[in-house]
Amino acid sequence: MTLPVAILAGGKATRLGDLARHTPKSLMDVSGRPFAVHQLELLRRHSIDDVVFCVGHLGEQLAAAIGDGSAHRVRVRYSSDGEQALGTGGAIRNALGLLGSRFFVLYGDSYLDCDYQAIARAFVDLRRDGLMTVLGNDGQWDRSNVVYHDGRIVRYDKTHPTSDMRHIDYGLGVFNARAFEAYPPGRAFDLAEVYQALLTRNELAAYEVTTRFYEIGGPRGLEETREHLT
Repeated sequence: MTLPVAILAGGKATRLGDLARHTPKSLMDVSGRPFAVHQLELLRRHSIDDVVFCVGHLGEQLAAAIGDGSAHRVRVRYSSDGEQALGTGGAIRNALGLLGSRFFVLYGDSYLDCDYQAIARAFVDLRRDGLMTVLGNDGQWDRSNVVYHDGRIVRYDKTHPTSDMRHIDYGLGVFNARAFEAYPPGRAFDLAEVYQALLTRNELAAYEVTTRFYEIGGPRGLEETREHLT
């Protein structure tokens, strides 16, 4: 099963400080190549060849560097926030016209080597409007934010985590477009708001992965990812 993927690449990378002041995170050098190239090649290995970058800050640099994706055997298109930053949720709402009826969502600073096709099949089989991948974390790689029990998400909260949260939002979601259509176009909002709304309506499925995530959101993560990909 082939679903397109939206890559959220519109943030300002404030945690990276001067490293990303004039360069978007997606173009950070990781083992001699832009991070986005590593992401595209990983997706291609997992039979995903349709990518929409949701861009904002310095997005024109990413488009100039990656182009239409043909050099990496994928189709790449771009959806820009415009003058106002739309947040992770608003950026996806803005890109629905390019993404179709169902799609993956991946953060632009995450390297997630997991079974994308198995996740897509689970999404279809579970018949929910959204699916969150989760990882048993126990605070090891970042702050745990999910209570996951017996195959389902009991509670999710990025802002107020509790001691019984042992899992973490892995950073890969799958959605039906209608999960975002209720939000007005042009409104800025966070993807977490969508997850919370789906959870409240019993429309959020879960898929547990077992391989750790890598990310370049901060200096430590950047160095770990460089080491992993070298």
